Amino acid sequence: MGTINALINMVNLGLLGALIFTFAKIYHSSRAHFTLGLIFFCSLLLINSIISVYSYITMSMLFSDQLVPYLLTISIAEMTGLIIFLKIALD
Repeated sequence: MGTINALINMVNLGLLGALIFTFAKIYHSSRAHFTLGLIFFCSLLLINSIISVYSYITMSMLFSDQLVPYLLTISIAEMTGLIIFLKIALD
């Protein structure tokens, strides 16, 4: 189960990278300070996802099996939000 969480968080890393790239393009063309805030926000989420993937891979044996479904739900909810966020940003 920990590997599923790691895979979902790797997808989140890709989504966050796409969001940062999209917002960087928007900032380059508009110089709007709001997009800098979005880049900063996505960068913090990217750091969070990197740490999550690392912890799932290196410390999965320390996680209780009862905890894994909650962590999976959080990861899926984050992925869903990032997909929606990216869709809105690309429209």
